[in-house]
Amino acid sequence: MTTRRERVMKALSFEETDRVPMDLDGMASTGISCFAYPDLVAALGLPPRPPRVYDTGQMLAMPELDVLDALDCDVVTVHGYVTNAFEQDGVWKPYDFNGRLPALVRDPAMFQVQPDGTVTQPAHGCKMPPTSHVFEAEHGGQPFPLTGDIPKPDLAAIRKHQAENPIRDEEVARYRDVCRRAREASDRAVFLNGPGAGIGVAGFGGIAIFPMLCLTEPDFVRELHDLVIDHAIQRIRAVAEATAPYIDIYIVSSDDWGTQTQTISPPSVYEELFLPYYRRVNDAIHEAAPQVKTFLHSCGAIYDILDLVTDSGFDVVNPVQWTAGGHSYREWKDRCRNRIALWGGGVNAQETLVLGTVEDVEREVAEIVPYMRKDGGYVFNSIHNILAEVPGDKVVAMYRAAARST
Repeated sequence: MTTRRERVMKALSFEETDRVPMDLDGMASTGISCFAYPDLVAALGLPPRPPRVYDTGQMLAMPELDVLDALDCDVVTVHGYVTNAFEQDGVWKPYDFNGRLPALVRDPAMFQVQPDGTVTQPAHGCKMPPTSHVFEAEHGGQPFPLTGDIPKPDLAAIRKHQAENPIRDEEVARYRDVCRRAREASDRAVFLNGPGAGIGVAGFGGIAIFPMLCLTEPDFVRELHDLVIDHAIQRIRAVAEATAPYIDIYIVSSDDWGTQTQTISPPSVYEELFLPYYRRVNDAIHEAAPQVKTFLHSCGAIYDILDLVTDSGFDVVNPVQWTAGGHSYREWKDRCRNRIALWGGGVNAQETLVLGTVEDVEREVAEIVPYMRKDGGYVFNSIHNILAEVPGDKVVAMYRAAARST
């Protein structure tokens, strides 16, 4: 009998599986809003419970095992040091977001409530107004100065910070212990969200600034990336070696290269300034943990860099946003078939899942999944997170339609 873990790993190795593997919240772009989560629990006929809000920016709930069981999902997450593979005493504390949602968080002290009902996170400079379902910051936390020189990161300051912040033995031990317990507690694939590569098209100065720096001062960016990647590899290798017996997927980077219509920067920028550095990280992980699959999250219209992403050494790309850029899910699958696995893309999360009927959701999933899972290389999830407005019956319909698809 195929275990859930074997189902996922066969698919990621381009083997046929008994049914499509499915994920809910393996990482923070395959999850569900904490505001939508209670209705999902109710739709499944499960006892009510306060959602565990592990991502307090996107406001994502970490689903419990009974929810994963009911949806027939095949993945558990280790997100930093928290997991849904087993119960962790003392981790979660009650907080209700000014009466809007009885929930559990790791640190209620990080929130403050303003007179108008806005909840803020002062340490992160973000806020959630009473009509919002996520925390937000001005300019998305990325200012866009239109005058003066393009600001550049201070390499000396980065070196100093790196020297003062090596990965500590106790950090590595915590990752190892949580991952070991996750492996022992579940037959699901274990998805580790640990130290990342630290580079990205919007990584230094923001999405408006850093792409321009890549075009105008590529030699500086190479020096910056050498510095950042050397430090990242030290951290990642230590964690990958310690957790290798216990994990199956490792997310290397969340690096959104696409808008709704095209890549943020020309493919040549990715090829020259990102591919070699991602290749070094992926090679390091594959050397330290040969059986582990490496994962890139990159939103938007990235079809034109899929070959480059593959050449970077990634095993998996997500969220498969075929709705952006004018290329169908069939084109995505044909471009990636037997070369890089696709994780997501199972339903249009911006339109069908939000605006369509249950029947529309079932119809779209039933059309997409058989094509995507052919020849392996596919794990089912929607295109990005399930939003706060999505009722539970649509979520249930989505997963059950995927499980039926052959």
